[in-house]
Amino acid sequence: MTLTAFALILLAGLIHACWNIAAKKAGGDARFAFFTAVLMMLFWGPLGWWVGRDAVPLWGLREWAFVGASGVLHVFYYVILLRGYRKADLTVVYPLARGSGPLLSSLVAIALLGEQITALGLLGIAGVVGGVFLIAGGPGLLRAAHDPQARARVHLGLAYGVLTGVFIASYTVVDGYAVKVVLMSPILIDYMGNFVRVALLAPAVLRDLPTAAVLWRAQWRFALLVAVVSPVAYVLVLYAMQQAPLSHVAPAREVSMLFAALIGGHLLGEGDRAARVLGALCIAAGVAALALG
Repeated sequence: MTLTAFALILLAGLIHACWNIAAKKAGGDARFAFFTAVLMMLFWGPLGWWVGRDAVPLWGLREWAFVGASGVLHVFYYVILLRGYRKADLTVVYPLARGSGPLLSSLVAIALLGEQITALGLLGIAGVVGGVFLIAGGPGLLRAAHDPQARARVHLGLAYGVLTGVFIASYTVVDGYAVKVVLMSPILIDYMGNFVRVALLAPAVLRDLPTAAVLWRAQWRFALLVAVVSPVAYVLVLYAMQQAPLSHVAPAREVSMLFAALIGGHLLGEGDRAARVLGALCIAAGVAALALG
């Protein structure tokens, strides 16, 4: 991996962790996702027009199919992520979501595609599992939980984190193929996919406009922050994918888990920060080992 690609991923990881913290603080649902999509479409419209004015008219069915698939997968990813943030801690949902994608990809390749795994790869799987164990509560999970509500919250965080990871793995493969093989612009695959997101999320707002208006007044600042910075993080990653193998870029993105565990634990006051930071480091190391093994 080139130094430029690594720098892009590092910057993207910091930005990604920050906007996820903002989304967590907003406490939004599909309507918040709609707000961010509309603001994203408006704020980044001039750049989208400038980049796409010559390229988009030349697109065929294949390019539009990738745009549609990317938009749909991102909607599922974002809505499930927001729901996880409402029901569980960011320092549980976020690291597990970021780490489970590469892990699931590796397990599928081994089980269904007959790919072999090295000893380093097995150590990577152990690192991810151990990291999840620490994030979920560490040794305390081996004892009877004295707080059923806290235990249920952790279990919800685990479930939403894994489900989010499934969609992270899915859109990473789709978008990575689009920019590396089809040679679509990273800016355009993200921006044009946003129109799909707006269309799919609109019914959630139109069903109850008065409630949506109340939520807008409470959440628009968070939505604007996410709309402005989140595309920057993802487009940086897509540009890195053009310069380095996808199997290297995807694991390297997991540096964002450490930022989220450190910043999120401090700003949101979530407990067991030391164990969750250590867990995030274990998942990151495990995913890196999977990529190499």
